[in-house]
Parts: sequence; structure tokens; C-alpha cells
Amino acid sequence: MDWLILCLAGCCEVLWVIALKYSQGLTKLVPSAITAIALGVSLFLLAQATKTIPVSTAYAVWTGVGATGTVIAGILLFEESADLWRIACILAITAGIVGLRLQAE
Repeated sequence: MDWLILCLAGCCEVLWVIALKYSQGLTKLVPSAITAIALGVSLFLLAQATKTIPVSTAYAVWTGVGATGTVIAGILLFEESADLWRIACILAITAGIVGLRLQAE
């Protein structure tokens, strides 16, 4: 269950970063509020996951899920580059996340 909580924390990280983009420098109320709430939820869930998952592993997975999700969202929502090098790097991050999860078993 803690790994699911950790992945949800990473998804909330993606949400707050994307909302941050839409907030235009925290000048738009609704996206700014979503940013603040999602950030708080993300940190809370990360803290819950670290009760049983080592903090170094939890943090690496949290940032990895957030980075991967944010790049994918950037490609889909903001027409950012989806070139081969970028995709290869995302796959490397994903492999690291999977490796950390497998190592924890």
C-alpha cells in the first residue's frame, strides 16, 4: 500500500507542476490554488510513504515519477519535444524507478 501512496504522491507532483505552468507565475487564482493544494497533498503522501519505505528510495521514486510524468504531460499538453533522446532519457528514469522498487522487495 505504501508504494501505491508513493506513486500517488508522484502523480500529485505532476499535477502541481502542470498547474504551476497554467498559473502564469502564480497570477491566476484557480491554477495557483490547485498548485498549492496538490503540492501539499504530494508532500503529505510522500511523508506517509516514508514511514515504511526508506527515505532515499522514496524520494528518488517520487522525483522520478514526477519528472517522468511532467515530461509526458509537457509533450501532450504543451507540444514540447518528443525526440528520441528525450524518450530514451525518460525510459532510463523509468528503469531506475522500477529498479528501486524491485530492489526493495
